Amino acid sequence: MADKPLSRNPETWHEATRLVHGGGLRSQYGETSEALFLTQGYVYESAEIAEARFKGQEPGFIYSRYSNPTIAMFEERMCLLEGAEAARATASGMAAVTAALMGQLKAGDHIVSARALFGSCLYVVQELLPRFGVASTLVDGTDLAQWRAAVRAETKVFFLETPTNPCLEVYDIAAIAEIAHEAGATLVVDNVFASPVLQKPLRHGADCTVYSATKHIDGQGRCLGGVILASREFIDKHIHTFLRQTGPALSPFNAWILLKSLETLRLRVAEQVRSAEKIADALSGNRNIERLIYPGRPDHPQADIVRRQMTGGGTLISFALEGGKEAAFAFSNALSIIKISNNLGDAKSIITHPATTTHQRLTQEARAALGITDGLLRLSVGLEDAEDLIADLRQALTAIDRKGLAAE
Repeated sequence: MADKPLSRNPETWHEATRLVHGGGLRSQYGETSEALFLTQGYVYESAEIAEARFKGQEPGFIYSRYSNPTIAMFEERMCLLEGAEAARATASGMAAVTAALMGQLKAGDHIVSARALFGSCLYVVQELLPRFGVASTLVDGTDLAQWRAAVRAETKVFFLETPTNPCLEVYDIAAIAEIAHEAGATLVVDNVFASPVLQKPLRHGADCTVYSATKHIDGQGRCLGGVILASREFIDKHIHTFLRQTGPALSPFNAWILLKSLETLRLRVAEQVRSAEKIADALSGNRNIERLIYPGRPDHPQADIVRRQMTGGGTLISFALEGGKEAAFAFSNALSIIKISNNLGDAKSIITHPATTTHQRLTQEARAALGITDGLLRLSVGLEDAEDLIADLRQALTAIDRKGLAAE
């Protein structure tokens, strides 16, 4: 019996196929690679067609601040990857976060957010939104009772990132989504640390997922980008008009880069996870490391949630050195292959000292409450050979021994 012909419906394809072919839109020239449409505006065949497009009565492109063929391909491919009905791309990850929250909130509303957030996200929740009359409450994301207790009559949005930056806490998306929905609120999840390969928040009850596409989705340190994914109703109601009128548009060139990056996303993340697992095991038990955090290890505080909602432990490891900032700086400066930077999800391995970079604007007390000690380092594992990375980390640990910064 002959094999059944393969469906042309991309929703029936496996994930790897979607990442290569999803959202394809060929011009009349039949190009193999996705076309890059560097254009601001579009020509209409008649004034009547222009009128119909602006009224939304006829499909088509109007202006690249609103939509663009290359950006549309990226959005469609992300929908197929995430399992979302609709998506809107943005100029950066923070543009995606800000739009996803501000598009839903108005003066008099209330947002409940996990306390453990990237510094810029904390700024939006704690400082920006209150300027527009939106009250905020921060909670321990691991404590479901705190989420429940924080709800008010005017609560409209729950917000969290999981795993968290930089201490890699993992939150129960399904349980928090249930609390949000009981309160009549939506749940927005920043999924950047897990990537869409390892975790799909919409499947666990989240209403909206946001990404910094700058991280794993590009994954090669080339461009900025962000994306918001949700139901068609959510995007149309909360996101489309906000982005159209405020203008944090993704560049078509960056969208083209991100499209090409999606082709290798699964391969890159899978290899980075394999290396991260090896590195976490190699660092475990080192006398200079007082705390090692990796979601893929059985000793992670939320290991049961990791197993339930993630398909791998991720590409990041955090660890705190004995000796505080001095030891952390000496260790970082002694590294050879691993570079000091504040990006993550990159092909190159990167070390970051959160207390003086990504979370430096927080008070020392606020950092301590989040577990961000002066000795904490965040390692984003790249695509180098795992054995070379382990050797680099070990020689840096030896270097702090020689400097007299080692644990007694």
